[in-house]
Amino acid sequence: MAPIPPDNGVEGDDERDEEEEEEEEEEVEEEEEEEEEEEEEPRLKYQRMGGSIPTLLANDVASCIAVAERMIALGTHGGTIHILDFLGNQVKEFSPHTAAVNDLSFDIDGEYIGSCSDDGSVVINSLFTDEKMKFEYHRPMKAIALDPEYARKSSRRFVAGGLAGHLYLNTKRWLGFKDQVLHSGEGPIHVVKWRSSLIAWANDAGVKVYDTANDQRITFIERPRGSPRPELLLPHLVWQDDTLLVIAWGTSIKITSIETNQARAANGSYRPVPVSSMNQVDIVASFSTSYFISGIAPFGDSLVVLAYIPGEEDGEKEFSSSVPSRQQGNAQRPEVRIVTWNNDELSTDALPVHGFEHYKAKDYSLAHAPFSGSSYAGGQWAEGDEPLYYIVSPKDVVIAKPRDTEDHIAWLLQHGAHEKALAAVEAGQGRSELLDEVGSRYLDHLIVERKYAEAASLCPKLLRGSASAWERWVFHFAHLRQLPVLVPYIPTENPRLRDTAYEVALVAIASNPSFHKELLSTVRSWPPVIYSSLPVISAIEPQLNTSSMTDALKEALAELYVIDGQYEKAFSLYADLMNPNVFAFIEKHNLYDSIREKVVPLMMLDCKEAVPLFVQNKDLITPSEVVKQLLNASDKCDSRYYLHLYLHSLFEVNPHAGKIFHDMQVELYADYDSKMLLPFLRSSQHYTLEKAHEICTRRDLVREQVFILGRMGNAKQALAIIINKLGDIEEAVEFVNMQHDDELWEELIQQCLHKPEMVGVLLEHTVGNLDPLYIVNMVPNGLEIPRLRDRLVKIVTNYRTETSLRHGCNDILKADIVNLLVKYYNEAKHGIYLSNEEDEARAKRNDGRTSQVIEKSPGVRSMEVNSKPKGGASGINGSGITSQERVTDYGYDDSDEDEDGDDGPKMGGSRMCCILCTTASGA
Repeated sequence: MAPIPPDNGVEGDDERDEEEEEEEEEEVEEEEEEEEEEEEEPRLKYQRMGGSIPTLLANDVASCIAVAERMIALGTHGGTIHILDFLGNQVKEFSPHTAAVNDLSFDIDGEYIGSCSDDGSVVINSLFTDEKMKFEYHRPMKAIALDPEYARKSSRRFVAGGLAGHLYLNTKRWLGFKDQVLHSGEGPIHVVKWRSSLIAWANDAGVKVYDTANDQRITFIERPRGSPRPELLLPHLVWQDDTLLVIAWGTSIKITSIETNQARAANGSYRPVPVSSMNQVDIVASFSTSYFISGIAPFGDSLVVLAYIPGEEDGEKEFSSSVPSRQQGNAQRPEVRIVTWNNDELSTDALPVHGFEHYKAKDYSLAHAPFSGSSYAGGQWAEGDEPLYYIVSPKDVVIAKPRDTEDHIAWLLQHGAHEKALAAVEAGQGRSELLDEVGSRYLDHLIVERKYAEAASLCPKLLRGSASAWERWVFHFAHLRQLPVLVPYIPTENPRLRDTAYEVALVAIASNPSFHKELLSTVRSWPPVIYSSLPVISAIEPQLNTSSMTDALKEALAELYVIDGQYEKAFSLYADLMNPNVFAFIEKHNLYDSIREKVVPLMMLDCKEAVPLFVQNKDLITPSEVVKQLLNASDKCDSRYYLHLYLHSLFEVNPHAGKIFHDMQVELYADYDSKMLLPFLRSSQHYTLEKAHEICTRRDLVREQVFILGRMGNAKQALAIIINKLGDIEEAVEFVNMQHDDELWEELIQQCLHKPEMVGVLLEHTVGNLDPLYIVNMVPNGLEIPRLRDRLVKIVTNYRTETSLRHGCNDILKADIVNLLVKYYNEAKHGIYLSNEEDEARAKRNDGRTSQVIEKSPGVRSMEVNSKPKGGASGINGSGITSQERVTDYGYDDSDEDEDGDDGPKMGGSRMCCILCTTASGA
C-alpha cells in the first residue's frame, strides 16, 4: 500500500523507509511463493514395512539387513535372523548367534545366507535345506561377504573380518575348510563387499580391492581426512556394477572405476591374466556433503544417500570421543537424498522413522535390491524391474521405491498441475481408469477457478463415451448457470444422453440472448429424435414480444416449429425474417392459405417469386386484399412498384380480374413502364378515359393521348396532336383511315396545307384512300412543296400500275367465269339416275338388321346418282370425273308422322333436287 503523504505534500524519509521495507517484504513473499511453485517432485515413495516386522521388533532391535532377489534377511541385536518376504511376513527364522548380528550376505542365487556376530562366529545357513556351517574366530566379526557363486561352486568361499583386523578368505578344500588371511595389521575390518572376482573392504586406513582371479590386491583408496571414527559412523561400500565401486565415509563420497582384462574360463571361473595387463584404477567422481552418510545405494545414473543431519547443539561434537546420550532426544529426521555424481540434489525426503529423536548416524542402515535383470533408461525402469530400498532403524523398516507413473500423476494433481497430469495419462503412462479420475479432478479444478469455457472444451476428451458422466456434468453446468458454454461439446451419439439433458441444454441457451446464434446452429445440427421440441418452444414463446427476442431466436423457434409439425407458425416467422427459402417452404408444405397476411414481407423478400404466387392463388387471396396490404405498407417499401408488378401480372393472366384497379394501373404504367401503357389502354375497357387522359397529359405521353382522344371521340384533337406534336403524317393517315370519317380526311388535309412537307408526304400515302387530284386542287397557289415533281411522277406511276393490275385481275376473273360455266353446262347435260335408299333401309329394319343403319339421321336422304351419257358412252367424262355420285339432301321429313299413319303428305318418292345445283356442288 502506498504511504499517506504528509500535510505539506512532501513525503519524509521515514515514510520512504517504511515503503522500502514493505517492498522488501513483498519480494521475500514472492520468492517464497516461487520456491513453493518450483518444488521438485520426489523420486521415491515410501512405505513402512508391515507384516511381521512390528511384532518382531517389539521385543528386539534391528541391527542389519540384506536383500536377495526373492527374500529379505533381517538381523537383530538378539542374534536372530528373520527371513521375510517383500511384504514383511516372516518365512523362516534362525538363531545362530548369541550376540548382535553385525552383517548379513546372500549369494547371487539367494540359496544361502551368511551372518557374523559379536560372539566371534560366522554362520552360513542354507535356506532350502538343513545345511548349516559355523566358523569360530573368537573375536567379534563385523563384516561378511559370500562368493556370489557360492551355491554354484564347490569351493564355498566367503570373506569375513572383524575387530582382530584380519580379513579371512575361507575356502573349502579336500581336507576341509581353510582360512587365508588376505590382509591384516591396519585395524578392524568394518565392511566387505564381493562382486564377480573383486573383493572390496574398508579398515581404519582406507579401502582396498582384491582380485581373486589373480590373487592380487589391485588398489588402495585412503580414508578421507577428518572422517569420524568407525565405531561412531561406519564406512559404506556398494558395487554399482562389475567395475564401479561407490565409497561413502563420513561426509565424503568417491566413485571408483576398476577395469580388468580378466576372461572367463569354460567352466565359468575367471582365468588369471598377468598383473601388467590390468587397466588403471580411476576415481571418476568425488565430492563432500553437508551431512553424514548412514547408507548409500545406486539409483540408475545417480545415487541414493541416507543422510543424517546432526543437531545444531553438537554439530562439532557429534563424532568426538564421547558419544552423546540417546536420552538427549535432539536428533532430526533422517533424509533420503538423490544426488548426481556432481553432488546435484535431485530430491530430498525426510523420513518419519519411529524414535528418530534418539538415534545416531550409526543406528541407521540402507540396503537395496540390485536385481541382475534391472533395466534403467532415461530415469525410468522397465515395469517390474524397479529397485527397492530398505531403510533400517532400530525399531522400524521403511521401504523406498521409485515413483511410478501413477505416483507422478497423483503428485501433479496434488500440486495443481492438472494439465500435465492429463497429458501423462493420455500418453499411456498409467491405467486407463486414471483418465476418469484425472479428468474429474481437472474439471473440478477448472470449475473452482471459474474457467468454465476451458472446462467445457475438455469434456469430450475427459468424459469420452460415458453417458452418465456427461449427464452429471450437464446438470452441474446447468446448476452453475454456465451450461451454454458446454452445449457445443455435448455428444448426440456415442454416447446418446437422455432427452432431458438435451432439453435442459437448449432451454439454457434460449434463455441467454448472447447464445441465441448458438441455439440456432444447435437446433440445426442436433437430430430431432434425441429431444422433445415442446419444452424448448414453451421456453421461447414468452420472449416473442419482448426486447430479448432476436432474429436468431426467431429462426430457431421456426426450426423448432417445423420439427413439431407447426408449419403455419414456422412460415409466419420465416416470412417476418425474410428467409429466402420461404417460397420453397410454402410449396413443400402447401401453405397457400397462410400467405394471406404476409403479402408485404413476401414482396419485399422476392417480388419475382411473390407476384406469381399471389396471381396463381387469387382465389385464396383476392386482388383487393393484395392491393390493400401493399397500399398500407407505403412507409416500409416501394409499395407502388410492387403493386405495379402484381397488377401487370394479374392483367396478363386475366384482364378482368383486377378491373376495379385499372384506373390505378394507368398511373402505375405511366410511372414504371410507359411502353406497356398503350397496349394496356387498347386492351382494357375498365378505366376512366378522362383520368387516363389527364395522367397521359401530365406525363406528356403523346401517343397514349391520341389513342384516348380517339376513343373519347375527339378525333380532330387527336389528329392535331399527331400532326403538331408528333409530326408523323404516316401515323396521321393511319389514324384517319381507322376512323372511317370523311370529314376527318378534310381536317387532315386542312391541317397539312400550311405545311408544305406534310403536303408532299400526304400525297405519297393517300393513294388508295383519296384521289390525289383532289388534294392537288386544294393546294393554294404559290405553295412550294418539296420534291413535288418526283412525288407527282410517283403518284402517276403508282396509279398506272394499280390500273394495270385491276385490268389484269378483271381479265382473269372473266376467263374463270367462262370456264366454269362451260364445265357446269357439260355436267348438266348428263342424265341422272335417282334411287330411294330410305325404302331399302326401312325393309332392312323390318328384317331385324336395323341396328346397323339406325345411326343415320331420319331427315337425311341419300340418293345414288348414275350418270349415263348419250350414245352409250362410259361413266367417266372427259375431265375424269365419275358420273355416278351420291347426292345427300339435308332436309327434315315427317317420317315419324308417316309411320304413325298421319294424313299429311307422304314422302314415298325421292326428293328431286335441282340438277344444275347438284352438279355445281359436285364440281
